[in-house]
Amino acid sequence: MSSGELLGREREIAALSSVIQAGRERGSVLLMVGEPGIGKSALLAVTRASARDAGYTVLRATGVESEMHLPFGGVHQMLAPLMDRLGMLSPAHRDALGTALGLSDGARPDLFLIAEATFDLLRLERRERPVIVIADDVQWLDPQSHQILAFVAHRGVAAGLCVLGAVRAGHPGPLPDAGFPELAVDGVDDDAAERILHAHADVLSRGDLNRIRREALGNPLALLELPRSWGNGPLTDDHPPALSARLEQAFAGRIAGLPAATRDALLIAAVGSSSDLNEILAALLAFGTPGPPDQLFESAALADLVTEDSSSVRFRHPLVRSGVLQRETLARRHAAHRALAEVLTTDRYRRTWHRAWSMIGPDDQAADELAATVPDSLSRGAVMSAVLSLERSAQLTSCPRIRGQRLLQAADHAFGVGRADVVARILREASAIDLADLDQVRLTWLTEALNDDVSVNSGRVRQLCDSARRANELGDAGLALNLLLSAALRCWWASGVDDRRRVVGVLDGLTEAANDPRHIAVGSLAEPVLKGSDVMTCLRSLDLDQVRDGDSLRMYGMAAYGSGDLVLATDLLDRAAQSFREEGRLGLLPVVLALQLHIRFDLGDWSGAVSAGREVTALSRETGQAVFADNNVPVEARGMALRGEWRSALELLPGWEAEAASLGVNDRICLGYQARGAALLSADRPGEAFACLKRPFDPSDPGYHLRESFAGVALMAEAAVGCGRLAEARVITSALEAVAIITPSPLLEVNLLYARAVLAPHDACERLYLTALSHDLSRWPWMRARLQLEYGRWLAGADRPADAAPYVVAARELFDHIGAVRWSRRAAAVLHTMVDPAPEDPGRASGLSS
Repeated sequence: MSSGELLGREREIAALSSVIQAGRERGSVLLMVGEPGIGKSALLAVTRASARDAGYTVLRATGVESEMHLPFGGVHQMLAPLMDRLGMLSPAHRDALGTALGLSDGARPDLFLIAEATFDLLRLERRERPVIVIADDVQWLDPQSHQILAFVAHRGVAAGLCVLGAVRAGHPGPLPDAGFPELAVDGVDDDAAERILHAHADVLSRGDLNRIRREALGNPLALLELPRSWGNGPLTDDHPPALSARLEQAFAGRIAGLPAATRDALLIAAVGSSSDLNEILAALLAFGTPGPPDQLFESAALADLVTEDSSSVRFRHPLVRSGVLQRETLARRHAAHRALAEVLTTDRYRRTWHRAWSMIGPDDQAADELAATVPDSLSRGAVMSAVLSLERSAQLTSCPRIRGQRLLQAADHAFGVGRADVVARILREASAIDLADLDQVRLTWLTEALNDDVSVNSGRVRQLCDSARRANELGDAGLALNLLLSAALRCWWASGVDDRRRVVGVLDGLTEAANDPRHIAVGSLAEPVLKGSDVMTCLRSLDLDQVRDGDSLRMYGMAAYGSGDLVLATDLLDRAAQSFREEGRLGLLPVVLALQLHIRFDLGDWSGAVSAGREVTALSRETGQAVFADNNVPVEARGMALRGEWRSALELLPGWEAEAASLGVNDRICLGYQARGAALLSADRPGEAFACLKRPFDPSDPGYHLRESFAGVALMAEAAVGCGRLAEARVITSALEAVAIITPSPLLEVNLLYARAVLAPHDACERLYLTALSHDLSRWPWMRARLQLEYGRWLAGADRPADAAPYVVAARELFDHIGAVRWSRRAAAVLHTMVDPAPEDPGRASGLSS
């Protein structure tokens, strides 16, 4: 890669060259970060040329601040050279991308389905040649394109794609916040600065050159531009403005010397959302400035402010645009927007947008017209463009209640695509408005949805219940269920009896919504034990095979999980996940997979659990929902422990346990107990394991959680046998037998099958083992194998090796299949004692070695 005239950029060019050189073999992502004018665009230009010379397909996208509202503008730029391959995509991906780009009419696509389609199109090109996506001014990309670019970057590394972006320092967003490698682009050193000044400003005195060099701070654009404006007066105060503001002033000073018609044309171009020359000239005429089009931009081009060709005109640098707008009055900027609105007769969206920005005060007609464009944006999957339109529409709306309604609609849409930052900003504005009663309730729900504080809060549960009751009275049962679902989740995490009763009491009043899947989910999460029988009866009365909607399947799956019917839950959640995949609704997949991670470990599908955990981690990064990956820590630690990686599990837990304890969230504390107990049991420290595993069953313990404790009954019983504390364990299981009468939870039942047998007196064991093994445990291989092993050990201890062998062999095969290393070794030890009654290692003979 040649640096050409880029003085002092050897380090940056070497880093960019390495991306190009390695890109044939592997994908990579690199984000250049620096201040305006620091040279990021120039470095990208050199990289583009080098990549083309190396045989790459080079795809470009450049963000422009005035075009941020245009849906999928960046994606359109990036994919323009590949549109002839659109027909090679699957129908779902082809329709999604075509609808997003306005090439076809189709059902509203999810943003991540569009992102997957974009990624697949890039992969098709990658089969033939290396591909690099180069995005400049990422901070000004439209929000949809920005998120899709981050998605492509996450997946592109494994697919051999290269993504190179440039972003201004201090601008957050999906790509800058993703944790990709960054290349800081700073000012050039003094030697390079001297050479730049010598080449472009040798007419100034040495004192002026030294002053410029100090103020430029190595910024190449400043070193080029400040000398041109130095005659307008160097800075003399002790607190000069920021360098970017100084550069804007420099450009504004040069603009002031241009002909009036040219200044008007630059204003039109600066507020516009297109570089099309014909559009700019038509708007200029509507602005009231006729002029000879052949010479209109000649003086601006000579002043090195713009570049033009026969069909377009572009600002040389974003700060030139800023300089144009800086020197203009608000009235002239509004007039320029109005002129553009007049000429955009065929583009309803852009015409309405420019008209909306031509207003000084409220204008209900313009507000209504802008709000009317929202369905079109949503139909293309451009949710954040719809959000921006609703926000601006709210600003133009004179009626406070309608303004609040539009703001909350915007917040609702932003919440649906996971933009918590945008939701929080909108809710702050909406909370200061005199909202209608129903919108006030909606504000309560969205505020709760953003609330990441899961600590005990009975007051919050009461508020959510009161709001749900009010929503139902106002005729919005769906909003009432959303509020109750939030309250029920709080009950699951940490709550008292009164909170659970309060939620169920309000729920029972929503009789008209009884068939809504959220209704059954709320009951199951709020009162998983007392409502467990009703929930399971309701689920079994439904024709769930006919349910196709992913959201409904997820709610039914959550209800089944809450009641402990893990087999039904996993089947429903698998179907929900499949639905979300087909629709490209990847933002909801981590919710489903995080639950499946719990379920698969309990059932015995440990390889499926590991896959789910990995996908949760990957999707959390790709969709910007890291909270799901963070919440999986205790479940993954339990999985490590059960697979024999108990040291790693114990190392993973302390930070999580400390945080859970500080929050007082008994659900999390309980999961921590189970993970630590499993690790200690796997380490053959049964006494310590029992002390840990018995705690979730003690109502006075901070980790007491009756429903969550069901999954730990068998482990607790096994630890009790290992350390000889059978009496204590029998007291616990006796209490759970009473619970099993109240709720027919399959999770509790299979755990009790094991506990009854291993804790029973010797003369009752065989009957209980046979009873347990007579149950259909085909979907519970982990529990079946443990029962087979323990029954085999009992038979071997009763000097019946021929009877014992089939059970122990079957158990070992299942343990090997599942990945239960410690239990597989125990089975092997039992088999060894049956063929060698006097083993050298007594510990091994006892089946306690690991």
